Amino acid sequence: MTVIPTLTDGVVRLRPPNDDDIEGSYEQCQDPLSQQWTTIPVPYTRDDARTYLRQIIPGGWETDREWGFVVEADDDTGTARFAGTISLRNEGERRAEIAYGSHPWVRGRGLMERALRLLLDWGFVERDLQTVIWLARRGNWPSRRLAWRLGFTVEGTLRDWLSQRGELADAWVGTLRRGDDRAPRTTWWVPPVITSGPVVLRAPGEADVPRTIEALNDATIQRYGQRIRDTAPHDAATVRERTLGILEESASGTSLAWTVADTESDELLGWIALYDIHPGREAELGYWAHPDARGRGAISRACRMMARHAFIDAEDGGLGLHRLTANVAVTNEESQRVLERSGFVRIGAERKSTLLPDVGYVDAVLYDQLAEDQSRHDW
Repeated sequence: MTVIPTLTDGVVRLRPPNDDDIEGSYEQCQDPLSQQWTTIPVPYTRDDARTYLRQIIPGGWETDREWGFVVEADDDTGTARFAGTISLRNEGERRAEIAYGSHPWVRGRGLMERALRLLLDWGFVERDLQTVIWLARRGNWPSRRLAWRLGFTVEGTLRDWLSQRGELADAWVGTLRRGDDRAPRTTWWVPPVITSGPVVLRAPGEADVPRTIEALNDATIQRYGQRIRDTAPHDAATVRERTLGILEESASGTSLAWTVADTESDELLGWIALYDIHPGREAELGYWAHPDARGRGAISRACRMMARHAFIDAEDGGLGLHRLTANVAVTNEESQRVLERSGFVRIGAERKSTLLPDVGYVDAVLYDQLAEDQSRHDW
């Protein structure tokens, strides 16, 4: 019989399963998040827990197909508790897939990250692995953030790849190679809350969906937003997909977006984002206003708020950028006024670069704003 080793860093322990873990495994698998993001049976019974701990984990070691451990850590009272399970699934030829699930009590404590670092160290050294792959259902942000902290490079999305209770779901995929730094490989941008008078910039949320649908189906926004127009008509599904896409770009360090909202009511007034972010250098501005928010100055104010944040040094909480750029169709005079009221300077034009649905390609007016320009403004 194969002996499952015990590993520890002094805080968490990876060890063989025993019958005392059955209740903890059962509790973990009643958790809605565990059911949403993993392939565990639903409903999950204590018999399922017994089978997993007594047969599946030991069986993986016996066949050399999967090296699984129970994670144990001390709770706030100093009592050792079941904290979850983790494993490396042997894919052969020095390759493995990492898998993990945590009991709710352990989340937010950094313990699962410690456990996975132990597991990866063991896999690369004791099993001579070259590459470890990570897969998670698209939208499973806690899993992605943990993989990001461990140094995995997210390579992309596999469409209709993960099987879960008879359905196929899109999966994020990432890799970590032997010798890679066990540290984030990209910046993960998170939109801070920024408030100025009647306007607040905050992260997009589910409550924004109805008014975002209204905005993205607006004729003016579709006229001047080609990507918005290309995916019209918009409903809850397309809005959620659009938001998920920008969050993926934020997690990869390339974009950062805010909902522009009313400070008192928190009602959505518009959207503002930075695209193609080059840390320490520049980014491109994009925005739109809900139809009933136009003419109120909210988007101009939002642009000024965002620009101040973009130009603040990174060590002081900003983005530390040097330059912002923007471009708008030559016929979109309202958007040009927004930029000019926000301190942007017209610097030229791109010929026939913007496609409008009724007239074809038109010129785009180019704007920029430099960090040094901020000192000239008295908002």
